[in-house]
Amino acid sequence: MARRGADECGDVWQLEPGVYVAATAAPCEAVLRRAEDFPKAPSPLFPPLKGSNRAPTAEERAHAHAARMRGLRAQAVAARVGEIAPGAARFAEQWPTGQDVEVLPAARHALAEIGVRYLFSEDAPTLLPFAAQLFLAREVLARPSRWEWPRWVPTPARRFRTRQQAAFTEALRPIVRRRRSSGRLGDDVLGQMLQPSAHYGPLPEGAVLDTLPGITVATFEAPTRAAGWVLLHLARHPRAADRVAAEAASLPADPAATTSADLDDLRYTQALVREVLRLHPPSWLLTRRTARQTELAGYTINAGSTVLVCPYTAHRDAREHAEPDEFRPERWLDDSGSPADPGAFLSFGTGPHGCEGAALAMTMLTLLTAHTARCHRLSEPPGPPGFQVTTFEGLATAGLRLRATSRVPERSRFR
Repeated sequence: MARRGADECGDVWQLEPGVYVAATAAPCEAVLRRAEDFPKAPSPLFPPLKGSNRAPTAEERAHAHAARMRGLRAQAVAARVGEIAPGAARFAEQWPTGQDVEVLPAARHALAEIGVRYLFSEDAPTLLPFAAQLFLAREVLARPSRWEWPRWVPTPARRFRTRQQAAFTEALRPIVRRRRSSGRLGDDVLGQMLQPSAHYGPLPEGAVLDTLPGITVATFEAPTRAAGWVLLHLARHPRAADRVAAEAASLPADPAATTSADLDDLRYTQALVREVLRLHPPSWLLTRRTARQTELAGYTINAGSTVLVCPYTAHRDAREHAEPDEFRPERWLDDSGSPADPGAFLSFGTGPHGCEGAALAMTMLTLLTAHTARCHRLSEPPGPPGFQVTTFEGLATAGLRLRATSRVPERSRFR
């Protein structure tokens, strides 16, 4: 990773003055946990549409975080597994057999439906088309460019993002007002955000509308990249896929009847997903800027320096994972088949700025994996790999195509 001539010291590499890479597990975890020394720069996918450029106060940020986490914490996700499973089952059932299918668009559509429904319940059909346009705006904005324009320059990509964000916001605003005026707030993420806090009171409407576009895209953007790698590993490791299928056979015939206990029983499936995320973390490189002079792995790092945290290389640290380049889902299970913790796992970050949607993402991916393996055997088209690994914004299998062969007779499938 380091260019020729870079100074190497232990587990941190200095690429050039003021730019460092934390490449192994210990310094990566240290940077992510030491948020006061290495704060995460505020770079929302969708900046507020307000005319004022005033940054929110620390109290306002804490209020918004607490409001959305009421619906995203692990306990909240576990209580709604039965609402997530049907979308995963539909993805598997609707996969056409006997033909090569491009994976990422199909997975993105399924995960967007699951994520938007988790956020907005009965209002999801209204908002799903706008969510798709938000994702498109995000993709356009993230495309590499020859020029790096200042943030205040209204480039065509930024104007397109603003139009799609405004459209989403205008579709969401009457939903927020209807729920508040009726008193029927709902138990989805939006409803949890509308619940008044004992400490802060109700979250202002503007804060709700500013927060949700980014959360909406985040529910399916990185999980889609992860799903591509998971499905590819099901195709390349048929014995592991058979084990997932055997485990998934115990899921309820009606996906809506799935409970958190059923999810907990998918131990190997969760281990497989976790192992794929270890090998191919969707966010493989994270950026932090040093707030004050500090020490890291033998370096004195000055305030204002850039530190790049690389989960991809941290997950391949042999001090943390035996045979780190090998695909071994069993490493996440102990001898009895129960979950184990063999070493560093940074696919969702860690520390104060860890991924807020980690529990939701793991649940979505686990159920998508289980239902797909339950229905199908996957295989790659003959010949050399027909996809491209892209690294901009995250690791993705662009153009991946897979073929599904049904495991069970059509009449035996769950509905």
